[in-house]
Amino acid sequence: MNPKISDFGLARTLTGGNQIGGNTNRVVGTYGYMAPEYVIDGLFSVKSDVFSFGVLVQEVISGRKNKGFYHPTSPNLIGHAWRLWNEGRHLELIDTYLGSASTLSEMSCCIHVSLLCVQHHPGDRPSMASVVIMLGSEMALAQPKKPGFFMEKESHEAGHSSKNQSSSANELSITVWEAR
Repeated sequence: MNPKISDFGLARTLTGGNQIGGNTNRVVGTYGYMAPEYVIDGLFSVKSDVFSFGVLVQEVISGRKNKGFYHPTSPNLIGHAWRLWNEGRHLELIDTYLGSASTLSEMSCCIHVSLLCVQHHPGDRPSMASVVIMLGSEMALAQPKKPGFFMEKESHEAGHSSKNQSSSANELSITVWEAR
């Protein structure tokens, strides 16, 4: 339970303070916390920090890290939280150590807000000021939309053998150099 906060304030640092967004040729930050538009296109804004905050909230609630998360039906923590939300089982995300520390309604609100923060499109994400208000009140919240970096695992076709072979959907390969 020792979260390390990263990437917060990155948008302000890169934009010079007065701008609300920008573009960069070099992606700087911690993968797993960076917003999709920044990782893919180099575009950042104050909504990039909101995405990072949403991931951190999911990590605190679940007691699991986003990076390196494994579940048979979800490739990452964000996808797992989204799947549980859609199935009406979002309270299963809560770490057992937190179950008695907070009320279920507070935890449900935190999960809901975290999913609003990690929505794919920056315009759909709330501002940090709105997040603070949502977490501090019992207001009705909008339904979250599909999160960024949500990928569904697909089963291999019956005739496809993957033994001693790895592949990806984008048909890229990774070469690992080893010394002799």
